[in-house]
Amino acid sequence: MALAHLNLNLEQTADLVTHVGPKRTVLVEGHMGTGKSSLLSIIANNLNAKKKPDDEPSDSTTGVNYTTNYTAFYCDCTTKDVGDIMIPVISEVDKSGKFVRFVTNEELGAHTNKPVIIMLDEFGKCNRAVQNALRRLMLERKIGAYTLHEDSIVFATTNLGAENVGDVMEAHKRNAIISVRMQKPTAKDWIVNFGLPNDLHPAVLGFAREYPQIMDSFEDVSPQDNPYIFHPKELRTAFVTPRSLHTASDILQTCEGNVDKFTLQAALMGAIGARAGADLMAFVTMVGQLHSIEDIKRDPEGLEVPTSAPAIIMTISKVLGAMDSQLINPWMKYVRRLPKEPQAMFARSALKDTYKHNRIVTRSEEFSSWVRDNATLFMGDKR
Repeated sequence: MALAHLNLNLEQTADLVTHVGPKRTVLVEGHMGTGKSSLLSIIANNLNAKKKPDDEPSDSTTGVNYTTNYTAFYCDCTTKDVGDIMIPVISEVDKSGKFVRFVTNEELGAHTNKPVIIMLDEFGKCNRAVQNALRRLMLERKIGAYTLHEDSIVFATTNLGAENVGDVMEAHKRNAIISVRMQKPTAKDWIVNFGLPNDLHPAVLGFAREYPQIMDSFEDVSPQDNPYIFHPKELRTAFVTPRSLHTASDILQTCEGNVDKFTLQAALMGAIGARAGADLMAFVTMVGQLHSIEDIKRDPEGLEVPTSAPAIIMTISKVLGAMDSQLINPWMKYVRRLPKEPQAMFARSALKDTYKHNRIVTRSEEFSSWVRDNATLFMGDKR
């Protein structure tokens, strides 16, 4: 039986857009709140991080020019009418004649004459006139009198049609582009690749580790089987997505200790749903029972280490957020007493360029020693 589609993860989707994007437009379809919009910054950061000296040739085998800087442009298609895409201005050839020239919206970046990455967000939800106005940009990298720089990348995002949130695109338009589906992350992938590096609240990460079904697809379960997620067959005003988990983290980081528990739980339920909000509160209590940062600094080899997976995740999260030059060496003694997988999880998060305390960790002799002793844990890493 042929597969209806193959789901790509976030990294695979970014790689595809990066390499085919200068020639063909990729339409990325995916579940709501799963990070489709983050593709723009990921692709721009990856390309600009790989920038080569001007005298070094680009990689002709990939079609990607690594000798230049790219500027990212975000266009929210749902906020546009056709008059927002291009507007006419009167130009004059000479005294004898005038003509109309169309000037494009600055969100499309066509006016810069430089390599750009354009993301047409929520393309399936915009009205047909806007889709028509953007069609030549998607197919030929031209709009009005403007032609994009030859290295420019254009891609679009939209929700799954099955979510019934208004994403529609005619067959002949789909036939001219590349449609791919981006999968929801697993709970583990989300914790490692987003939650830990972005300093999300430990309770949210512990909750995600204990309840991995919060990342299920509605296509695989019935509404009764999973009370946490969005399901088109049942009205749920709040539910869990990676995006709403981020919201829950912000609620905890700003409100915990400043509002009463009733108010805190009400806010969490309003962000991720009644069942998830109630379950998350148990992990808020658990965070308060973990070893303090001062305890870890004082007795890293004598403290009893946690044994449950959620408690380990929450401890790592707590330490990543509180990291300083006095904590890193004691922590490396403490972390060696945990199972190998959590040790590697900490290291991968700390080594990310986006981690704010990256330099404190990488300059530590204890961390360098750990890396030498555990090099095999990174052999499967792509980069």
